[in-house]
Amino acid sequence: MTASKTVPPGRLLTQVAGERQTGVLVVGGHPGGAVYVLEGRVIYAESPAAPGVGELLTASGRLAGRTWQNALDLGTSTARVGRLLVEQGHLTQGELELCVLGAIYDAAYFVLSSAAAPVEFLTGATHWLGPVVHVDPAAINREVGRRVGLLDEIFPDRRIDTAAVAPVTRPPRERVTLTSLQWELLVHADGQRTPADLALLLGRAGYATIQELRRMAAMGLLELPEARSETPEFVRLPRARGTAVDVERPVVRPQETPAVPVVAGARASVPAPDPPPDPPRHPLAEESGANQLVYRPPRLARRKPGAKLPKEVAGEPPPVHQGTDEVLLKRIRTALRALR
Repeated sequence: MTASKTVPPGRLLTQVAGERQTGVLVVGGHPGGAVYVLEGRVIYAESPAAPGVGELLTASGRLAGRTWQNALDLGTSTARVGRLLVEQGHLTQGELELCVLGAIYDAAYFVLSSAAAPVEFLTGATHWLGPVVHVDPAAINREVGRRVGLLDEIFPDRRIDTAAVAPVTRPPRERVTLTSLQWELLVHADGQRTPADLALLLGRAGYATIQELRRMAAMGLLELPEARSETPEFVRLPRARGTAVDVERPVVRPQETPAVPVVAGARASVPAPDPPPDPPRHPLAEESGANQLVYRPPRLARRKPGAKLPKEVAGEPPPVHQGTDEVLLKRIRTALRALR
């Protein structure tokens, strides 16, 4: 076992392969993962961002969930899960090798593509699947570099690989052509699932999922994730809506500002010998100078809590709809005729 240190994971894998060691290379960070080597050759790789052999076989329908679980129960302790699937006739040797190779290269992109990450090597560890294939670590490092360059050519933003996928509300163009995988991703993208979640849900390879997501991001079909700032984020409370008065609005008092005129009369330029009679005043209007009438709402009478209503108000019966009895009798007669 080696102490954890921050180095390029691919470089440490090359060193372990040159020494023909057996164990697991554990890579921290996000998403991180592990690479299992047997005498300097890679036999398996796994990462939280990539589906494993079991997820690929069961999600695609090639194996039933019960069959896979039975193989895990019988062969995990002895690292013979892959051999049991072939011996029991559930898979051919070629099918298993092809599936394991795809899982290794898929997970290796997420484990080894980081420029620097905390890495440690655990000597003697082995994977429960067992040695199905043996891959040269140099070939894996070359493939990881090729895939990194290919993704950067499509859309150079690695935040797409781990952020939750959210489609745009309106496409940037009138006609959009999608592949079948792109359509599946858009249908299942709800703003909460990450690319790893979508890959596990659809039974697709993690790298192929990210490749299509970057293509859709380049087409403008995905919301780009926001860059996290170093400063703490503050929550902006929503502003209240409705008829409530804003607390910052100054209180307007009638005695401080001129009242708003409802009916304004023109001031006479020359004195008239016979002024016209005053127009009838509204009972709720008061004169406020310059022949202006100002609306003054009536003041409501205030009652003490628990006080009884006046007799003239409490004794009034509720209004009765005229003709209620005649309508009810007409309906009864109609019902009786129908019974006859």
